[in-house]
Amino acid sequence: MAKILELKNITKFYGDKIKNQVLFDVNLSIEEGSFSSIIGQSGSGKSTMLNILGTLDKPSSGEIIINGKEVSKMKTKELAILRNQTLGFIFQFHYLLPEFSALENILIPYRIQHGSVDKEAMARAEELIELVGLSKVKNNNALKMSGGQQQRTAIARALMNRPKMILADEPTGNLDSDTAEQIYQLMREINRKYGTTFLIITHDQHIAEKADRIIEIKDGKIILDINQ
Repeated sequence: MAKILELKNITKFYGDKIKNQVLFDVNLSIEEGSFSSIIGQSGSGKSTMLNILGTLDKPSSGEIIINGKEVSKMKTKELAILRNQTLGFIFQFHYLLPEFSALENILIPYRIQHGSVDKEAMARAEELIELVGLSKVKNNNALKMSGGQQQRTAIARALMNRPKMILADEPTGNLDSDTAEQIYQLMREINRKYGTTFLIITHDQHIAEKADRIIEIKDGKIILDINQ
C-alpha cells in the first residue's frame, strides 16, 4: 500500500536557553487505509508527535511528508489548506460549538473551506449523521446531547471533507467502557467502508490492542512497532 504519512529523523526541542528534547530521531510511516494505535505513558512524547503529524507543531529537525508532499517549508495558509483537505482530527474533548446543532457542527469544516453549503454538502452531512447514528438528535444543540453523541458528532465533523486520514487523540478518554466500545466500532466501520486511515493515540489498552498496528513511545523514542 502507498504511504500517506512519513516522519523522517524527527527531533523536537522546547526552550531556548535551557533546551528540553522531547523527540529523538523518530522515523515512522503510515500506510493508506491502515488502523494503527500509538501508546505511551504521560510525558512519553506521543502528544507532541501527534501535533507534529497533524502539522499543528513544527519539528526542530527532520522531514514530514503527508500525501506525498513535504510540509516543512509550507506557509501557514498552505498548511491550513492541507489539514482541511487531507486530515481529520478527533480529540478527547470534542470542541463542538455549544450554540450549534449537531448538523451545524458537522458542516463547519465544509464552511471553512467553501464558505457556503450547497445541496451536495448537505446530503454528505446527512449521510454522515446517518452513519454515526444521530438522525434523531441532529437538530439538538451540543449541550443537549450525551457524551457519546457529542463524540459521534465530532467524528462525523472530522469526516465532512472526506479526509484521507484521521488523527485521534484519546477519542474514548471521557467515555464509559460501553460507549468507548461503540465509538471504537464506529471508527472501525468508517475505516472499512471508506478506507480512511486511522492513527489513534490512546491510554485505553483495550482499544489499542484492537488496532492492526501498535506503536509504543517511551522517552521520545519508538520502542515497539508491531503488526497484529
